[in-house]
Amino acid sequence: MKFLFKQTYFESTNAQRFRQLCLFSILYSLFSQVSFSQVNDSLKVNQLDEVLVSAVRVSKKTPVTFSNLSKKDIASRNLGQDIPILMNYMPSVVTTSDAGNGFGYTGIRVRGSDATRVNVTINGIPYNDAESSGTFWVNMPDFASSVESLQLQRGVGTSTNGAGAFGASLNLLTDSYSKNSTGEIANSFGSFNSRKHMVKFSSGLINTGMNSAQGFELAGRLSVIKSDGYVDRASSDLKSYFLQGTYVGKTTLIKALVFGGTEKTYQAYYGIDADKLATDRTFNGIGIYTDEFGNTRFYDNETDNYQQDHYQLHWSEKISEKWTSTLAYHYTNGKGYYENYKEDADFLEYGLTPVGTEVSTDLIRQKWLDNDFYGTTFSLNYKSEKVDFITGGSWNKYDGDHFGKVIWSRFASTSELGDRYYDDYGIKTDAAFFAKINYQILKKLSVFADVQLRSVNYKANGVQPTLVNDTFSFLNPKAGLTYTLNAKNNLYFSYARANREPNRTDYEGRNAKPEKLNDFEWGWRFSSQKIQWNANVYYMAYKDQLILTGNLDDVGNPIRSNTDKSYRLGLEVDATIAISKKVFLRPNFTWSDNTNVDLNVNGENVGNKNISYSPNFIAGNIFVYQPFKKITLSWLSKFVGEQYMNNIETANAKLPSYFVNDLNVSFEVKPKSVFKSIVFNGLVNNILNKEYVSNGYMYDVYPYYYPQAGINFLVGLSLHF
Repeated sequence: MKFLFKQTYFESTNAQRFRQLCLFSILYSLFSQVSFSQVNDSLKVNQLDEVLVSAVRVSKKTPVTFSNLSKKDIASRNLGQDIPILMNYMPSVVTTSDAGNGFGYTGIRVRGSDATRVNVTINGIPYNDAESSGTFWVNMPDFASSVESLQLQRGVGTSTNGAGAFGASLNLLTDSYSKNSTGEIANSFGSFNSRKHMVKFSSGLINTGMNSAQGFELAGRLSVIKSDGYVDRASSDLKSYFLQGTYVGKTTLIKALVFGGTEKTYQAYYGIDADKLATDRTFNGIGIYTDEFGNTRFYDNETDNYQQDHYQLHWSEKISEKWTSTLAYHYTNGKGYYENYKEDADFLEYGLTPVGTEVSTDLIRQKWLDNDFYGTTFSLNYKSEKVDFITGGSWNKYDGDHFGKVIWSRFASTSELGDRYYDDYGIKTDAAFFAKINYQILKKLSVFADVQLRSVNYKANGVQPTLVNDTFSFLNPKAGLTYTLNAKNNLYFSYARANREPNRTDYEGRNAKPEKLNDFEWGWRFSSQKIQWNANVYYMAYKDQLILTGNLDDVGNPIRSNTDKSYRLGLEVDATIAISKKVFLRPNFTWSDNTNVDLNVNGENVGNKNISYSPNFIAGNIFVYQPFKKITLSWLSKFVGEQYMNNIETANAKLPSYFVNDLNVSFEVKPKSVFKSIVFNGLVNNILNKEYVSNGYMYDVYPYYYPQAGINFLVGLSLHF
């Protein structure tokens, strides 16, 4: 059950006081700036905002492999599907959806590494769940509508905040402020009764002086998303909000953000076996039970119910022409439960005492999380013509309760319904300090160096026969060179070391070890008026990598185990090609070799084997045609090669390759009154109606699959004023 490790955070008696302190800090910071701000503005909008992510983002001068997506890049496809689905056409990316149509629970892998290895930050604040390392975008539906830009760094990247990256780093920058007042109403509808309704506004800068480029802005968004899902009963009922207050001064940017959402999703993590795949692709076995009359039924509330709220306060200050600083505080609260029907449950296992002679009963249980996460990040940046130096750090704490309740039992017991039948905790403290420099030592040659010292302490119960109380200290160095051949070409090389602790599931019933990675990247970037491309070779050598076994535990969490030696060797190429003023191509492909070296299975060396869920070939392309200035037609293609769902390459564990195509249409009208613009967007997913499977798992020796929807559509209308 993926719910068990959603992004959640700290419960304590001080939680309310902490929220009050955050609110007081926000108000004090905002209003105190009015008294000493000057009337001049020397910074541009994008420069002020980008300082917030300067510690985690890179540019072409940095020897790191990366790709960017802007708000404009995803606008025409932002019709309710989740962020991983919107990232589907980026290099080395493979996405999947439990519901089969991109709503609800979605997942992403980069270079074969699952989401627990993708270090995610929002405005530089860690987003990965502290215990599972996973990212659960279902908790923040329609968050893409509040994202200004995102950067995906493949490999170790520059993950200075949060857990170390073992496949990629994804950092998101939320909406910039607007100088002018704006508003937007967007609605979309589509297959499987899917729809999205969104309203968004900005007050524009409310001036505090003679300079119109400084002042206060208040902006916000409300969204509602619903879908029945392609898979039976895999419905989603999602609501989210985003509220941002910004103060812009001569040398100051202060942002106070509150965002979050609630979700209710009917679960679909069981998948289907080979027989059902051939005869009933939409079958969903979750919630199935036999009633007292022997009839097969499905429990109608086998659902995930969760609310998550984020609070962020950012202060960016330009100290001088060369020095800037950032300071951020954050707090996240998450609370909710997974409810399901359990047949023939043992009374004693659930702390129940039967009234009669029965030893088992049907019951309905809820598995709860009530957790919080809070901390701070900070950085100091010196930037001159030849030197770009950043130092900083972070301190974060997670404190989580895991507990279960029985809310109904078929047979009576003397125990009180609602009592906790298990009551576990997890407490994690994470502190890190880093320093990085990019130094132009020659006219054409720059050197990059980065070092991070990270300390982690994790305490938990309920995951082993004994309590977990582990402390890890990691030193993560990075270094590289960038050589500029001429105005069109530059070459780079980098080396990065990363270490990462096990997650909560890794501890369950086994002795998990931390994993280590040495990442080597060689790249070539070319840019001309009509062609831009990036080509790079990577070699990622692992020690004790925690690889997916292909199995799930009893509540749907992927099981991982350490493998002694493994590696990923690959070539990535992505490009943008302007064939004419109206026709563009954006192709990419990845060829890779992903190998467990001398894999040990149950004490036996089975030789070199492919790493699970790691296709050897991935390719994508976006063909763009603009017949007129306000009309854009895009044909999007994605090929994912065959991959194995286990590490021993059994024939029935192979997922076949698939090739899927989408059609995207965008049309804008600018009326003379009322609205600034009216935008129509249309998206036909899987337009060739390909039957394919994007993910699966093994139950013992039997494969189970997650089928994706055939041809389906979404259409949307946005009114901007």
